[in-house]
Amino acid sequence: MPRPTGNIHLKSARVAAGYASQQAFADALGVGVRQVRRWESESPPWPQPAQAQAIASLLGQGLEALGFTPPGSVPVSRRQDALPTGTASIARLASVPTQATARQPSSVGQDYLSVTRVHRRLYWSVAPATLHPAALAHATLGCALLPETAGKTRQTVAAALAETWLLAGRIEFFDMREPGSAQQTLLRTLQAAGEADDPLLGAAALAHTAFIPAWSGEREAAMERMVAARAYARRGPASAELMAWLDTVEAECETRCGNTRTALHLIGHAEDVLARGGEHRSPEWLDWFSPVRLAAFKGNTQMKAGHLLQARETLLGVLDSLGSSEEKQSTVVLGDLAAVEAAAGQPEKACEYALRALDQLARTWYAMGMERIREVRRALAPHQHEQCVRELDDRLYSWSTTVSALAR
Repeated sequence: MPRPTGNIHLKSARVAAGYASQQAFADALGVGVRQVRRWESESPPWPQPAQAQAIASLLGQGLEALGFTPPGSVPVSRRQDALPTGTASIARLASVPTQATARQPSSVGQDYLSVTRVHRRLYWSVAPATLHPAALAHATLGCALLPETAGKTRQTVAAALAETWLLAGRIEFFDMREPGSAQQTLLRTLQAAGEADDPLLGAAALAHTAFIPAWSGEREAAMERMVAARAYARRGPASAELMAWLDTVEAECETRCGNTRTALHLIGHAEDVLARGGEHRSPEWLDWFSPVRLAAFKGNTQMKAGHLLQARETLLGVLDSLGSSEEKQSTVVLGDLAAVEAAAGQPEKACEYALRALDQLARTWYAMGMERIREVRRALAPHQHEQCVRELDDRLYSWSTTVSALAR
């Protein structure tokens, strides 16, 4: 297996932090670009103390996690008695072992991948508080296996590890609303994808990191990450579904930053890409995107753009098309329909959809769904003395709902 050259862990962290070029990173650190090139080489020198502190501060990881080896010490990945624990970064396992030290059989790659696939399917029905620790434990196992494998087996383990970190990061951001944790986990995803030399998983990791600044209205940071995600996708081969999903992510970011016209244009382009199709198969891990999911994004953007009639029609079509297993997405769509009716001055209909969403949340928790309901309740403030809104408040702030939301 041809392995990426250089310090991919520092490079991955740099790109994930929004420094698309070595020059941009050098400028942020106040050093020359040649120094950054040395740090991103196969044998990076240990930075000076002030530089080390600045690198760790900018990238949010310790130097060893970023591929540096302290002077006079043996790299962790070359010691037979050292294995990472907890959520240690796979960056500590940078060296590819020789066949003499690869102690695991070739079957271990597919065995590890099989559990990753199971976790992927369980995401849609298992409570995030239950699945998240299982995914982290599986990632810890992958970190332990990586230095004991070589060749194609190592590539399989690294790719499955990247997908596992991606699942954990998605749970942290979408289900648990912990963007700080998600940022670090998605960085580990990018580093593991680099170990696997899988640019499509790298594109997925970077696109997910774009959500984090977008939710805070930081458009420039979000767009920098999307540019990087598209660059990784071009190394492909990328499927039409993946390229359409990147359009959709960018549209969501633009919507969050108030640029709904640009977002609708991107969604239209994504629809065209899906309609044309392509010659490459979509990666099996891209199970969170489909034409129906694209339509859900479209309905939300139409609503925020003030196109209420179109948004209602789009979202009702999505609700009818969602399968029985897509409970999390149905919560979001119900929340968006409630927002449409609130904006249209129909508080009773808005409360009806919001209550249906709460019923769904009681069965399958989804932080994004609850976020939608809270946004609707804020929009209903002018109608807060009406009976339907009081009934919504009774349900929204019941003992069970409040305790469940805080527990998650």
